[in-house]
Amino acid sequence: MLIVLHPDVTPQAQAAIEGRVRELGFTPHAISGAGRTAIGITGNKGPIDPGHFRELPGVADCIPVTAPYKLVSREVKHDDTVVDVSGVPIGGPEVVVMAGPCAVENEQQILTAARGVAASGASLLRGGAFKPRTSPYDFQGLKQKGLDLLSKARSETGLKIVTEVKDTETLPAVVESADLLQIGARNMQNFSLLEAVGDVRKPVLLKRGMSSTIKELLMAAEYIVARGNYQVMLCERGIRTYETMTRNTLDINAVPVLKALTHLPVLVDPSHGIGLRKHVAAIARAGVAAGADGLIIEVHGDPEHALTDGAQSITPQQFRDMMKAIKRIAAAVDREV
Repeated sequence: MLIVLHPDVTPQAQAAIEGRVRELGFTPHAISGAGRTAIGITGNKGPIDPGHFRELPGVADCIPVTAPYKLVSREVKHDDTVVDVSGVPIGGPEVVVMAGPCAVENEQQILTAARGVAASGASLLRGGAFKPRTSPYDFQGLKQKGLDLLSKARSETGLKIVTEVKDTETLPAVVESADLLQIGARNMQNFSLLEAVGDVRKPVLLKRGMSSTIKELLMAAEYIVARGNYQVMLCERGIRTYETMTRNTLDINAVPVLKALTHLPVLVDPSHGIGLRKHVAAIARAGVAAGADGLIIEVHGDPEHALTDGAQSITPQQFRDMMKAIKRIAAAVDREV
């Protein structure tokens, strides 16, 4: 249920309404929008009698919420959520670009990448320090040293840092270093990790699982938001299909569908979405045209010798050319980069 408050509701009246919700054994979530303030309710297993709230001072209306992903639903919040990543707004009129190598390999590599993507207009530097890999024998990342190198790159370039959280054990270290916490596709339904980042008041980028439905992605986001962290973004990064010519199949349908279902920002990962360097820019343009609020791109100074995902990593020059192209696409759909 969504309790819509009068525009002139007093703090005392709102506190009383939230108290009534708790008395009934549920959890209140205050939700502010451009046109209204409301209280979302979670914890109920069925319909709630609106009579519990209608007569309370400050209550304008009680609206049933039918979506199982309550707090991330447009039913609960009509306005787009804009997530602030250390001063970079994501979800507003600007299409925000995050770029950098799949993994931090050494100081020269990450600093060169950071300088290159910053010069071309990226706002965030991506780079993995803790790398969950399919094979236990593949490069697993530099771990704490990787986080330190990312921090050094941020100090030099001003780029904000997005890096993956692999597990609850290493979460505190990543929280201390990163501006944006990435939950990778393999961890989309790692519910212990989702709850842990939900307890952290730091923005989260949640990637869609490689075999997950849109509803499952939204329910995963609900795990985070239900714990009190409302700074969540969703990322379409390609799903597994029967097609073998590409690494994944980017579900471009997911962008407008998600934008209609949820108020959370929606991003696209063209690099994982297709997995082929020469086609990454085309998928990036498609993502912007479909309405994505941001892109996350793998950029490496020497892709042929990258320790991870070299086949889908573009060069700094290719990234520069891509940025020029997506600016034209963004302008065509009344956005900017």
